[in-house]
Amino acid sequence: MLEASKKLLKKIEEHGYKAYIVGGFVRDYLLNIDSVDVDVCTNATPKELLEIFEEAEPNEEYGSVKLIFQKVNFEITTFRKEIQYIDNRKPVEIQYIDKLSDDLLRRDITINTLCMTSSGDVIDLLNATKDLKNKLIKVVGDPYKKLEEDSLRILRCIRFATKLKFRLDNKTKNAIKKTGKYLKNLSYERKKEELDKIFSSKNSKYGIMLIRKLGLEKYLDLPHLKKVKIVDDILGIWAQLDVLDVYPFTKNEEDQIEKINKILKEKINILDRYTVYKYGSYITSIVAKIKNIDLKKIYHIYETLDIYHRNEINIDGEEVISLLDKEPGKWVSEVIKDVEKQIVYQKLENDNTKIKDYIIKKYK
Repeated sequence: MLEASKKLLKKIEEHGYKAYIVGGFVRDYLLNIDSVDVDVCTNATPKELLEIFEEAEPNEEYGSVKLIFQKVNFEITTFRKEIQYIDNRKPVEIQYIDKLSDDLLRRDITINTLCMTSSGDVIDLLNATKDLKNKLIKVVGDPYKKLEEDSLRILRCIRFATKLKFRLDNKTKNAIKKTGKYLKNLSYERKKEELDKIFSSKNSKYGIMLIRKLGLEKYLDLPHLKKVKIVDDILGIWAQLDVLDVYPFTKNEEDQIEKINKILKEKINILDRYTVYKYGSYITSIVAKIKNIDLKKIYHIYETLDIYHRNEINIDGEEVISLLDKEPGKWVSEVIKDVEKQIVYQKLENDNTKIKDYIIKKYK
């Protein structure tokens, strides 16, 4: 990835422009952490970049292009100044500039201002390596002004502190306390994107502690955050927060959260074989984590099930109707459900002949 990045920089430089790897990749490189993509900044405009990389996809609103180069994902952004923000989130206007130093001043935290040249040299104009060494999250420039301009930066500070297990600089911490109210203006989609990254981190307990310590749960509409049992599954955390009617979730996420909540609220026994069969090992294992139940018990039950779905039962509705010589009706489903439970509880073998014998004996 580093070699591909250097080659991309050189290709831009060959056309007479300046270009640097910037932000997360350089930070993670110095921390010996793997990155998945690379950000590049340059004084070339999107239009000029498209002349160099015809396959690039432009984002004119943001002044950048996206590109896959030698199987690596790049986002290349033109040096700019952001002029006047609205709604504590969006700059009204951007202005392209020619100086790297001015571009770095618009960025959120110091450790994301580190740059690298095409020869592999690290450029540190804002003393970010010192903050890396001290494990410190510090906002670039005036923290109050920066966080008021764009309230998403508040959650980004917490997200990076969580991911890296870094401390928040005192000025940054105080500014977050004063500007937290502006999170109300941030869309729930953007809030959820950042919270997903905090909740799914291996240091999620630390991230949740920071949110609470800084008094942000009221601005994030997370009144139950203090009661959350930390588990290593993001849906396990969201399920405990009771915010399905507040935050946007996919249909699949909604279904899974509703199942987790149903088990918890109705106090359903998750060590019951039929519960594990009905809800599956994923849902029941999340509940087990929340309730401090040994996961091995859940997995053992699941692995010893004779069927995993009703369509695996060795009899169908038509056979049941023919066997009992009755008119079709709701009763057929009830008979099948009875057979299903008998098989799950290992009281009846999933064998067509034995199932028929059971039905005749009980229902005819």
